[in-house]
Amino acid sequence: MKNQVWNLIDELNQKKGITEIAINGPKKVFVERAGQFIQLNYPISLEDLNEFASDVAKQNQTEFSQSNPILDGRLPDGSRINIIHERYSQGTPAITIRKYLKSITSFDENPKIFGLDAHWINLLKAMVGSRMNIIVSGGTGVGKTTFMNLMLNELAQAERVITIEDTLELSLNIPNVVRLEGSFAAKNSGIGPRDLVRNTLRMRPDRIIIGEVRGGELFDLLQAMNTGHDGSMSSIHANSPSDCLTRIENLFLMAGYDVPNAVVRKQMAMGIDYIIQITRDREGNRVLGSILELTGMEGNNILSQQILVREEGELVSTGITPKNFEKLCQMGGLEKDFFNQ
Repeated sequence: MKNQVWNLIDELNQKKGITEIAINGPKKVFVERAGQFIQLNYPISLEDLNEFASDVAKQNQTEFSQSNPILDGRLPDGSRINIIHERYSQGTPAITIRKYLKSITSFDENPKIFGLDAHWINLLKAMVGSRMNIIVSGGTGVGKTTFMNLMLNELAQAERVITIEDTLELSLNIPNVVRLEGSFAAKNSGIGPRDLVRNTLRMRPDRIIIGEVRGGELFDLLQAMNTGHDGSMSSIHANSPSDCLTRIENLFLMAGYDVPNAVVRKQMAMGIDYIIQITRDREGNRVLGSILELTGMEGNNILSQQILVREEGELVSTGITPKNFEKLCQMGGLEKDFFNQ
């Protein structure tokens, strides 16, 4: 008889709109749909929970035990999974699964995704085509990885792309791509994400993509953005563009760099073109909330301007033309009267 947890996952894979599965214990199964958690009447035995955790550990070629009580990995369908050992979770493994949404493959095939219309999708495509350096900012579960996958789907087939992730979630449909997995490498050989970012500079990438920056690798990514690797992209956990800038500074401090704030901010202002904020609306839907353009420095302060904001449920222009507008038109194919339409 098949394990109850695997049966549950198989059943939920047939249903649309489920973005998260949370199993807090044998009789505590929840799914997230449209931003809301719903409890299911689906009892699972403690034995099946432990067996499932062992299965996932084997599939991810890692250890899960009292001495290694946190398992971060992925399921066969590409979904991300986190399991906390029962010793630290009231006598039962705590399982959280972030669903891999196979149906979301491109902007064109998913109209209105993230609350976007065709007009603003053309702006996003132009950002990719004109090789803007982009940080996707957002809180937990708002769809940063899904949004990045949509952007990466717009890459030209001839480009060489190097990706670095702690768990492989990005999806690229181009032939010349190298996918590096930082966390597993760190466990097995002592090579961390920062080492991998440094090494990408020797691999002749057209673009460097980091799934999510969490530490010192950010410094090397900004260095790459400032030295000819235009069109690079990453995501960061932050609730607003201003929080994103603050978090980038804090990551430098936590990584132990003895670098003046003014130098850090100059690296940010010169390296990052746009911060795209992903959030949720009042109904819990994932939406693009705003686009902030970094325009330079004044003294020790980063200069920026809002290009798009969401007002009363609609994404609208602020009336400000991007500093990079000519590049967006020449390289990204944006129309000259785009912001007048």
